[in-house]
Amino acid sequence: MNVAAANNQSLADLSTTLVHMAMAVYVLAFLGHVAEWVFGSRSKVARTAAALSPQKRAAAVPQVRVNGGAKTAKAGGTAVLDRPRVVTRSATGRADVPDGPGAAAGDEQGDLYGTIALALTILAFLIHGVGVVTRGLSVERVPWANMYEFSTMFSMLAVGAYLVLLLAKKNVRWLGLPLVTTVLLDLGLATTVLYTESDQLPPALDSYWLVIHVSLAIACGALFYLGAVGTGLYLFRDHYELKLEHGGKPGALATSVLERLPSAASLDKFAYRINAAVFPFWTFTIVAGAIWAESAWGRYWGWDPKEVWSFITWAAYACYLHARATVGWKGRKAAYLALFAFATFLFNYYGVNFLFNGKHSYAGV
Repeated sequence: MNVAAANNQSLADLSTTLVHMAMAVYVLAFLGHVAEWVFGSRSKVARTAAALSPQKRAAAVPQVRVNGGAKTAKAGGTAVLDRPRVVTRSATGRADVPDGPGAAAGDEQGDLYGTIALALTILAFLIHGVGVVTRGLSVERVPWANMYEFSTMFSMLAVGAYLVLLLAKKNVRWLGLPLVTTVLLDLGLATTVLYTESDQLPPALDSYWLVIHVSLAIACGALFYLGAVGTGLYLFRDHYELKLEHGGKPGALATSVLERLPSAASLDKFAYRINAAVFPFWTFTIVAGAIWAESAWGRYWGWDPKEVWSFITWAAYACYLHARATVGWKGRKAAYLALFAFATFLFNYYGVNFLFNGKHSYAGV
């Protein structure tokens, strides 16, 4: 083995060590987030039940007897329309329900466990990022040419997006626990089942389109993941609010967890904005892939399994966005579509690579 090859192998080994170190710190961050949710401040918990009580609803939305959509009254001898007050709401119909303390800063940001968890998440992200960069240096190319590299990059970008949203003062503290949990699962799978020794690019991948097309696919997937988390939690929170609104009494554990989340309206809005913002970039990702395919294989589209499922993912998110903009399909129906769309993305990545053979098989495991 020559000196250059030995140095590259050393960098590859260092990258693997750094990824394992990041996983260890993510575990500590996970424990910190769990402690925050279990022992964190409850000063603002249980506001949802008060907001959805019959007295609150009656005070917030006055009862108006309506004839043909409006009540007619006399004012100075002139007939006027006394229309009921219109309350603008999100797809959930409960925009007036307050967010839980896990949604944002405030007194809860000073919770010791939450502060420790966030600090550990930042430390793990930095170690993780150095591990990804070191992997790229070891192979002298961008580090996302196979499933192992894609996975480590995917989870790093997901955490990075979360930290950027926090830096922008967005109310996303609630993402910490599910995000770190998923990152640990992703990295665990990457370092055991998907691990691939560092190697040079196959000829078909040796193109600047690898930087454009694959990096966009990873970034879109990471952001779609954040949207999917928001959608999944929206379904739980919406069910919780509906139960309270109809006089039900959720269990103590459900109340303790779900009261710390943003309102269903906020979660619904968060997921929609993420998915709507990412969709044009996913569209360009497919177009860039077609251009690269023509350059590498002499055709823009060949019904390769990866191409087909990329289009299915695009169509699923297009249906979701259309449904979300249609009155009759807002709320839970649109949320189910969003989760289905993200499931097609996951299948496109894991299922297609394991179950089908195609021109993308060189990405390997």
